Amino acid sequence: MQGAGWLTTEELWWDGSGALRTHAPSTYKIPVSSDVPEEFHVSIWEPGRNREPTIHRSKAVGEPPLMLAISVHSAINQAIASLAPDHALPSLDAPATPERILMCIQSLKSAGILSAKDAKYSAH
Repeated sequence: MQGAGWLTTEELWWDGSGALRTHAPSTYKIPVSSDVPEEFHVSIWEPGRNREPTIHRSKAVGEPPLMLAISVHSAINQAIASLAPDHALPSLDAPATPERILMCIQSLKSAGILSAKDAKYSAH
């Protein structure tokens, strides 16, 4: 959920003087247990350990939850693309907040890519 939050809720905002205003959990939305989707399939890697010797058994990939979460942003992008007749991928910035998703759909409507009929489910 850490990575999903990074790409869907953790938006950075700066004030007019350039100071970061969303610098702590008290100033931006971080994912919580209630953000887990109703249908969420996870399995633990059965062998449970590295086969190759590494430094302190490290996976040496940094933040795996963050990289795996790219699939969350991609799924949202694909869902929006499914509204368009040609299924072209829209320009959706991260994080894909509800506001940005709506703005993305609205921009497709404004550009004439989506008709009102195509976007009838986007308002729900």
